[in-house]
Amino acid sequence: MRFDYAPAPESRDVVSIRPSYGLFIGGEVVDGKGPAFKTVNPATEEPLAEVACAAEDDVDRAVRAAREAYDRVWGRMPGSERAKYLFRIARIIQERSRELAVLETLDNGKPIRESRDVDLPLVAAHFFYYAGWADKLAYAGFGPSPRPLGVAAQVIPWNFPLLMLAWKVAPALACGNTVVLKPAETTPLTALLFADICRQAELPPGVVNIITGAGDTGAALVAHPGVDKVAFTGSTEVGRLIARQVAGTSKRLTLELGGKAANIVFDDAPIDQAVEGVVNGIFFNQGHVCCAGSRLLVQESIEQELLEALKRRVGTLRLGDPLDKNTDVGAVNSAEQLARITELAEAGEAEGAVRWSAACPIPEKGYWFPPTIFTGVAQSHRVAREEIFGPVLSVLTFRTPDEAVAKANNTPYGLSAGIWTEKGSRILWMADRLRAGVVWANTFNRFDPTSPFGGYKESGYGREGGRHGLEAYLDVS
Repeated sequence: MRFDYAPAPESRDVVSIRPSYGLFIGGEVVDGKGPAFKTVNPATEEPLAEVACAAEDDVDRAVRAAREAYDRVWGRMPGSERAKYLFRIARIIQERSRELAVLETLDNGKPIRESRDVDLPLVAAHFFYYAGWADKLAYAGFGPSPRPLGVAAQVIPWNFPLLMLAWKVAPALACGNTVVLKPAETTPLTALLFADICRQAELPPGVVNIITGAGDTGAALVAHPGVDKVAFTGSTEVGRLIARQVAGTSKRLTLELGGKAANIVFDDAPIDQAVEGVVNGIFFNQGHVCCAGSRLLVQESIEQELLEALKRRVGTLRLGDPLDKNTDVGAVNSAEQLARITELAEAGEAEGAVRWSAACPIPEKGYWFPPTIFTGVAQSHRVAREEIFGPVLSVLTFRTPDEAVAKANNTPYGLSAGIWTEKGSRILWMADRLRAGVVWANTFNRFDPTSPFGGYKESGYGREGGRHGLEAYLDVS
């Protein structure tokens, strides 16, 4: 039964969006030399602000500011002192979490409940966690005297703008590196608000620099000879280009790329719990999740029972205003991404899969796609092979654990997987055979700053989070 809820919108008044934003270089807001661009609310197509674009000269200025801060202040500062700044940033993030959550939802399109209850607590937790490591690096297991690398170039995506910032900036600063960060073109606003938090925390100028722009800006940053470390989260296609560009240089590189995760449900799994996990695995953040459980592998004997329960549950999801606290599925981040999702969904139908979409009203303005399930999917279908990065689930079946492993691993990706079963021995047996960097058991999309995250194959290499996340920012030679 579907209940009608009265609207419960979060107020926009907690956020003050400026008409225009500059670059944050050397502790100051400066103009960019590239053509300015607008960032848009994907739920309404309303322009939010004009944002500066960094040209090559601006990138050079940011890298030089980071190098100067590293040489003069941050690289030689004791870890116990660096920790104080990180703790201060974490506390300010907590204090301003409502403001940050609303801004993230406006700029990204994700539901306010996710920004408020998932993203922001994790953002603060990552800064708290790595603040604790700053004076203990000699005991992290990477040798008795690990050293920072220098200047880190960090390029982050639009699906978790602030959380991806925290994943990268916090360990880099804890290890003594300085940062030049480029947020995604469609979601720059929370990164620019983070620049304000850095000033509020009295972080030394140049330790964190934030430059905005499109792909050309990111390419110029990655190619800059003054950069010692490159960290990228985004598409596999761009990751390949970066790997080629960095090859043959002394730059260190970590890549966290795409995924096509299998969420595997056995016949002894608790159906209702598994359904909640499947829904969370693919429809959380509109499916804009690199580790989304976009392939459901269900044991043949319970296929119909599980699909009936799954469709009932998906039918209760509310699509609409991301600022409404009742909303489950928000807006797709951009017109370009909506076109990509639509094209792949149409390909699924053309190749013979059966499409079912939740009967939810679609707002007239904005970028929207209803939660969608494909059945009758073959492993050769594009919806089973390609990363859709949207609220689209492909359902396949299996009979034996060996078949489940074979189908789950039949992908060029290797970022994550999920297992649903009552048998602990089966969980361990499966986890040992799945080629995925993260394997969840009887849950999905659970993150913690103490746990490493990363992939195999075309999902990239290197780990972020946990003790392992420090190694990418340390010279242990």
